[in-house]
Amino acid sequence: MGVLKDFVLKTVVNGLALWLAAFVVTGITFGRGAEWTGTFTTVLLVAIVFGLVNAIIRPVVKLLSLPFILLTLGLFTLVINALMLQLTSWLSGRLGLAFHVDHFFWDAVLGALVITVVSMVLHVLIPDGNRRR
Repeated sequence: MGVLKDFVLKTVVNGLALWLAAFVVTGITFGRGAEWTGTFTTVLLVAIVFGLVNAIIRPVVKLLSLPFILLTLGLFTLVINALMLQLTSWLSGRLGLAFHVDHFFWDAVLGALVITVVSMVLHVLIPDGNRRR
């Protein structure tokens, strides 16, 4: 039961972070003109796609780019996060989800920065079942 709870919690955190990034960065959009339930469903499905991309593809990309990460003292991870956001946008388009990132450099990088900060704050505020207090 703990694994399902963790998955749901991480999906909700990803969804909130993606929604806030779309709210703050003008080049990141969810479908326009839909009812709030349609937007909520889209955010939830995109959060699942984003979680799968981060769980499956991101570790491989980080391993392959380890020299760049070390050379830039970790700042290259922001570029990797932006690539994962751009990949999520592409996959969402293929799956028929109304989520789009316009440009890589400004939109994806700023969106990745917003998502990272929001995720960090929410993970501090929401207790983790694996941590003991």
